[in-house]
Amino acid sequence: MSINFDLNDLQAFRAVVENGSFRKAADAIRITQPALSRRIEKLESALNVKLFERTTRKVSLTTVGLAFLPQVERMLDDLDIALMSISEVASTRMGHVTIACVPSAAYYFMPQVISAFHRLYPRIKVRVLDASANEVNSAVALGEADFGVSFSGTLASEVDFELLLQERYVVACRRDHPLAEREQVSWEEMYEYDYISLDKTSGNRMVLDQALLRSPAKKPSICETRHVTTMIGLVEAGLGVAAVPSIAMPAAGHPILVSVPLIEPEVLRNVGLIKRRGRTLTPAAIELEQLVRQMPARSAGH
Repeated sequence: MSINFDLNDLQAFRAVVENGSFRKAADAIRITQPALSRRIEKLESALNVKLFERTTRKVSLTTVGLAFLPQVERMLDDLDIALMSISEVASTRMGHVTIACVPSAAYYFMPQVISAFHRLYPRIKVRVLDASANEVNSAVALGEADFGVSFSGTLASEVDFELLLQERYVVACRRDHPLAEREQVSWEEMYEYDYISLDKTSGNRMVLDQALLRSPAKKPSICETRHVTTMIGLVEAGLGVAAVPSIAMPAAGHPILVSVPLIEPEVLRNVGLIKRRGRTLTPAAIELEQLVRQMPARSAGH
């Protein structure tokens, strides 16, 4: 049998498997849908087998296609790993990596990580899905993101969690606020001042509600937001104080904002990598994941 197919045909095959449709696969590898169909037809003709079952609603692998998939993934991954290890070639690699990340972690992790990754692989695009913990969890579980950075909590059964760092909650306030000079502040003391809180859709709100069952606020917040980064902006504008994860705070030396550790109780949050169980990351995604792991743990109180 004459094997008359090439690398592009194998990449087209994997793209259809990963995206579940010819249209999405064509978009992912940046060719037209007819061109993609021709590559699949060429591959099926060369192998003399049918790889996909196609209906008006979905595309699924045949039994032969399922058996062929691991071999294709191994070949493409081995080739990518070989190419990524050659610095001259690595700088010309193209493609994209998608990471889902809760906004507070994105603020801490992503600028340095993306900068380092771009220096290594300037032609590989990084997409950051900055979203709530539930949305990050869903994006990873559904395969919309290669992996995610979030905090432990209610995780889907399809994903695994790997701890990166443990951080504490702090009170964010302006330097001219009465709490700014304190070494630590109790939750009860913080609640004596005007404060900003998170709404019930926030994953952080769930963490705090569970931890503060015995330390409820004695008065309502003056404002609710969905994201921690918005809260910090409101604190900077002088609306009040806010309890936030330490990694969401600007680095020490910020001209307006300071953070003070919260106690009684001390509330901790576990931040880590989440990945869909059984998913094999592309070499580019593995490189990005390693850079995330290498981020030094910034001290909780700065």
